[in-house]
Formats: sequence, structure tokens, C-alpha cells
Amino acid sequence: MKRGALRRRARDISVMLVVLVCATVVIWTWDKTPTSAFLPPESHYLKLQSEEKVERLPTALNTETKDIYSLATPFVNKEGSKVDSPDNKDTEEEEEKQVEEATVSDMNQGKTPTIGEKKVEQVEHEVIASEPKYRKTPTREEIKLEKVKHEVAIGDGEAKKTTHIKETNSDPESNILATDEERTDGSTSTARITNQACNYAKGKWVVDNHRPLYSGSQCKQWLASMWACRLMQRTDFAFESLRWQPKDCSMEEFEGSKFLRRMKNKTLAFVGDSLGRQQFQSMMCMITGGKERLDVLDVGPEFGFITSEGGARPGGWAYRFPETNTTVLYHWSSTLCDIEPLNITDPATENAMHLDRPPAFLRQYLHKINVLVMNTGHHWNRGKLNGNRWVMHVNGVPNTNKKLAALGNAKNFTIHSTVSWVNSQLPLHPGLKAFYRSLSPRHFVGGEWNTGGSCNNTTPMSIGKEVLQEESSDYSAGRAVKGTGVKLLDITALSHIRDEGHISRFSISAAPGVQDCLHWCLPGVPDTWNEILFAMI
Repeated sequence: MKRGALRRRARDISVMLVVLVCATVVIWTWDKTPTSAFLPPESHYLKLQSEEKVERLPTALNTETKDIYSLATPFVNKEGSKVDSPDNKDTEEEEEKQVEEATVSDMNQGKTPTIGEKKVEQVEHEVIASEPKYRKTPTREEIKLEKVKHEVAIGDGEAKKTTHIKETNSDPESNILATDEERTDGSTSTARITNQACNYAKGKWVVDNHRPLYSGSQCKQWLASMWACRLMQRTDFAFESLRWQPKDCSMEEFEGSKFLRRMKNKTLAFVGDSLGRQQFQSMMCMITGGKERLDVLDVGPEFGFITSEGGARPGGWAYRFPETNTTVLYHWSSTLCDIEPLNITDPATENAMHLDRPPAFLRQYLHKINVLVMNTGHHWNRGKLNGNRWVMHVNGVPNTNKKLAALGNAKNFTIHSTVSWVNSQLPLHPGLKAFYRSLSPRHFVGGEWNTGGSCNNTTPMSIGKEVLQEESSDYSAGRAVKGTGVKLLDITALSHIRDEGHISRFSISAAPGVQDCLHWCLPGVPDTWNEILFAMI
């Protein structure tokens, strides 16, 4: 009896010892791997990624891409179609200011993150968060990440060549430096270092011993002798050595080869009066450096520039540089409106001057133009009106509005009308950049060209050398382009303080005693107009 009780107690003690040992083993195992010891092998169950992470990745990238596209494309609405907004200029300036402040903030921290770097950081964060830690083999997300890294690394290698890359269709007035890079496909890439606040119309004239950009006596292939002052009796040429320096920013130096690369497979068109023709000839001399170029092609007939029977000259000139397929042309349109004869069979017929229609040339050839520069101004006088037998028309009929018949009002109405039409065409011609050049000043003193007016000063900067005003001196031009996609090439004030640069009494084509205080000696002031244009395209 006593022996049986001892056996039961020994059995109980054995069971307790077994339980204690098992409990000890379980506790020790739990401390080492709390869950895996009781879970099936990882190959026996399905692993799921976080749905929240997978959904967030494309949303973040799409949002960033949309914001960047909106900043770079001022004429795009939410549906993606291009439209014109009267307030787009102010909005664009505000957005560019915010972009500039963000860029400066990043640079102050010692790093300028690119768009690609931001995307990689987002991809890395999302993929790492959703990737199970126990995976040993590369996943689709890792492969995708490596691909993104590779693509961004290639993009960064190209982007590191500049501090800030900006689309060329953004606000051209903010550009100050640019480099054109030849791509393997033959096109060019323009990377620009920008200064958002640059106003090329503000600045001063400075002496530059590296000027002029070409020789007035050697650029005979492109420059008319009546504007080449080196071929006249003038003996002082200090006016050739001045360069325009914008205030608080730099202006990229013009190079013919750089211009041709930037305008590869493109067409630059000057449309306007004789001052527009001067700017055209100046540009041709600047591109070629004043050297003869027998390889440049005359492609005038492609744009309808053919001398009619009995005509003195064609309606314009067009030349193509074959190495880059770049075309530079000029079309004569002194009033920048459509003019058509009322009776084509009568040589002495009157001509309808349609104030509300752009020149027929623009309506016919705008689709072939990439950069357009328009101007008008000095033909809006009664002498020209009567001499050319122009009759003002509006809505297809002779004008009966007496207020509009005043020449100043008619000119302003035409400028607004043509600029508005060109602006309406911008969405239809992607990549088209349009400029209206402000009025080139006259410097007649003591009368007009036919009443003894003169401009005898030959001393540079004698009436000033600096322009500090914010608004254009050509108020009508400034008002016409405001709120449109047409940019103002503002040259009025900077040209006004260069009265010594006119052809003056040295003209070889004017009648005796008549001075030319309207046109400029070349090389001269119009070269600066083209330098500013080059910086803006």
C-alpha cells in the first residue's frame, strides 16, 4: 500500500519534470524566433504586397509630371488643349518666381535635385516599404527600380552640364545664357541658364573692343550699300564699338554657328518695313561674320518672292544655310496689314488697306515659320497713304469711322489686330515663337526729312547711355502684346540714346541736303536688336 503511493508520487513528479522541460524548451524557442517556429515554410504560403503602396506610386509620379508640364506650357488648359489666357503672363511670372525660389533654396543646402532624382527617391521609398525583408532573389520592383536608376543616371549625365534646364517655349525674356548641343539624331538640344528677372530693355551701352561683329565694308553679299557707312564719306566709327549690357543680368554673346545650330531645320522671318529689312540684313551679316558664302541658297521662290514683270524688286528675300537647313527671310509689309488692289486690271487703281486683316503673306506661309518678328510704324503718314493710293477698309468695306481714320488710331488698331490674329494661330502652330518689335526712334532735329531736319551728332552716348525704365517707350506696342503669346522685342529706349548711329548726312542715295535720321549705319544699332532676339529664342 505504502509502496503504491510512492509509485504514484514518482509518476507525478516525472510528469511535472517532463512538462517543465517542455515549457523551458518552448520559452527558449519563443525568445529566439517568436513566430517562425510555428509558421509553415515561406514557400508554403502566398505573399501579398501592400495595395496602398502600389496605388500611391503612380499617383505621386503623375502629379509631379502634371505640375511640371503646367509650368512649362503656359497655353495648356486642364483638358490639354492650347488656349490663350489674358492673365497668362502674370501667372507665368509668378510660377517661375516660385520655381526660382525653390531652386535657390536647394542650392543653399549644397544640392540641386533634378526631376529624375526626385522620382528615384519616391520609387525607392515606395518599393522598399512594400518589399518583404526575407526575399533573397530580385523582385519585379527591384528590377524596375534598377531600370529607373539606369535611365535617370543617363539623364543626369546630360543634365549636369547646366545649372538649370528650361524648355525653350517658356518665357524667352528670362533666358540669359544658352548652350546648343548636337544630338545623335541630328537635332539640337538647347540648355539654358536662366535669370527670371532679366529685362533686356533695361541696361547701358558700354565700349567693347571686340566689336563690331562683322565688317561693313566686306559684307557686300547681304548688306545694301545705302546702309553700309564704311562705304560712305563718314570717317568716325566709334559707334561700331558699343555693346548693350542689360542691367543685373548677362546677355549671351552672338555666334553665327550657335545661331544656326539653335535654328536647325527652322525658319526665321522678318515681316515689316525698311527697318525690318535692316534687321534682316544685319542678321545675315552677323550669321556669316560678313564673309561671302557661296553655298547659301536663294529660296525666295518657295515663299513667293519673285520679281514681277516691270517690278523693281521682289516682295522679299529668303536664304537657306544648307549645313543646318536654316532659313532666314524678309517680307516687305510696311503697314503690317493686308493690301489688295481694287481693280487688278488698272495700274492706277486704288488699293484697299484692310486694317483688320494680317498680311496675305502671313496667312499663306505662317505654317512654314518658326520664329516671326513683326514691325511697322514709319509709313503711317498722309504722304505714304496718298502716294500709294491706300484706302482704309474695315470688315471688307471702306472705313466710315472718323475716329479710326486718324492715322495714329488706324496704326494702333492694325497692330492690335495683327498681333491678336497671330496669337490666335499659336495653338495651331506648336513651337512658333512670335515677336513684335517696338518702334525704332527717329532723331530729326529742326524739321522732318523733307523740311531740313538733321542729326549731325557723331559722339556716342552724348545724350545718355543708360535705360532704367520698366515699361516700353512704345506704349502702343506694349499694350498690343499684353496678355498674348506674342512677345515684345523692346528696342525703343535703348535705340533712342544712340542718335549718332544714323546714316545722317552721309547717305549716298538721298537727295542733296536731305539727311537720313531714320535708318541706321550697319554694323550698328540693329545688330543689338538681333542679339536680344537671339537671347530670347
